[in-house]
Amino acid sequence: MTTLPLPRAASPDGPRRTTPASYLEAGTTVRSWLLTTDHKRIGVLYLVTLLATMALGGFFAMAIRLEHLTPNATVMSAMTYNRMFTLHGVIMVWLFLIPSIPSAFGNFMLPIMIGARDVAFPRLNLLSWYVFMAGAALVLLSTFLGGIDTGWTFYPPYSSLSPTAVPLALLGVFVVGFSTILTGLNFIVTTHTMRAEGVGWMRMPLFVWSIYATSIIQVLATPVLGMVLLFVVVDNALGWGLFDAARGGDPVLYQHLFWFYSHPAVYIMVLPGMGVVSEVVTSYARKNPYSYKAIAYSSLGIAFVGFLTWGHHMFVAGMSTFDAGAFGVLSMLVAVFSAIKVFNWTWTLKRGAIALKTPLLYVFAFLFLFVFGGMTGVATAAMSLDVHWHDTYFIVAHFHFIMVGGTLTAFLAGMHYWFPKMSGRTYPERLGMLSAALVFAGFFATFFPQFLLGNAGMPRRYFNYPPEFQVLHVVSTVGSWVLAVGLVSTAFYFLWALRWGAPAGPNPWGSRSFEWRTSSPPPEHNFRRAPSFEIGPYDYTQPLADEEP
Repeated sequence: MTTLPLPRAASPDGPRRTTPASYLEAGTTVRSWLLTTDHKRIGVLYLVTLLATMALGGFFAMAIRLEHLTPNATVMSAMTYNRMFTLHGVIMVWLFLIPSIPSAFGNFMLPIMIGARDVAFPRLNLLSWYVFMAGAALVLLSTFLGGIDTGWTFYPPYSSLSPTAVPLALLGVFVVGFSTILTGLNFIVTTHTMRAEGVGWMRMPLFVWSIYATSIIQVLATPVLGMVLLFVVVDNALGWGLFDAARGGDPVLYQHLFWFYSHPAVYIMVLPGMGVVSEVVTSYARKNPYSYKAIAYSSLGIAFVGFLTWGHHMFVAGMSTFDAGAFGVLSMLVAVFSAIKVFNWTWTLKRGAIALKTPLLYVFAFLFLFVFGGMTGVATAAMSLDVHWHDTYFIVAHFHFIMVGGTLTAFLAGMHYWFPKMSGRTYPERLGMLSAALVFAGFFATFFPQFLLGNAGMPRRYFNYPPEFQVLHVVSTVGSWVLAVGLVSTAFYFLWALRWGAPAGPNPWGSRSFEWRTSSPPPEHNFRRAPSFEIGPYDYTQPLADEEP
């Protein structure tokens, strides 16, 4: 699509002023950013915030791995260790993994991908970021007021009795939940009501389908989490005993309510990553997806079935044989929808004109970690195996392969893929590929040994461990250092590219997806004229109007 410059506005006082070339130039003061209602700027605000929380959560992770270099105390006390792994989990899950791709890339890309000028509720969008910042501030404040030592799941009755700053951290996560709901509501309404002419449901980019399915989970499941966390705050502050068996409560009820949200939250993390993978695969294979409808509908299938699988977290908490079997089968059903996506991506790459770039390397890492972790997930959905692995390092490794590895590699794929669109500049490709290799190697070396540790009986969250497990712990710790080097080098070359990177041009990847049919970086209102999408988002059979035939 050819874009035409807007007419310049006449100034009565002298030279004519031109319309800002991009959203980055539509006000350069701090106030213009903090009061913006431009979805792109809000996406950037989220991105900066989320990168900061990821760095903080990663610091706590490095401290945990350093402690496990030796079987006994290495650099911290047992109580400090409890607080470190709790803060690592709370920050990484609630302040990075869940909001990462939807809040940053969803905010920036979704309106452009459907040809809209902005989201449906721009002021509500800005409010969601401020609400997120308020919730994050409460969580971080709890670290200075006694810390928290319950684990990121806040299981009662200990969370109801802990003398640490549990209520403050719970209120922080509760507030962050409102940000999630506001974001999801905005995306649902925007997708339904603001698609440009020619963008029907079956012509939306697949990333939009993933964000739409994720938003449904956010809006429907998050209130349950907010309710149950508020109950724990009341329990802790007033001693009501809602989840304390010693006072007539039921701790298993908490688990049902918590996992009713938290298992769908797994797909809040990974579904947007699947959307990123769909975009990257089609762009670098230069092919239509093998089955557009299968990928789109499988996103909705994952969102729906994800609400019915929470019980597999509770096989050892006490449930009937029938319930265990039903939850096991439903958990395995999710793997069917995931496999539909994996086979479609693989078939799309088959005989494609593949351009091997950094985003595609991260997609390959995603596929390996997701499939490997997914197979272990199917195994843990069988009660006979789960009883052996429950609360061991096997579960830690499974969770990190799926949620952290899958979400992180997809997030980094999106960062590299859309960096030219967001900044107008390119990053150094060779450094990008080297860092991608370090991230994958470091991640695998960190968490694969933990499968072996868990299968051998090593419990998770233990401060001390038997000496026979030391070799695997050392390998895991060294792997975390390699992972950290890969991530830090990525941060450095992105910062370098923001200042000195070569201009990207409007469409450096030759993609057909709709967000690449405007300038890079986009103008303030996304398109300089009303967009017209005659060519579909994945149609590589004919050139775009502004390309050479």
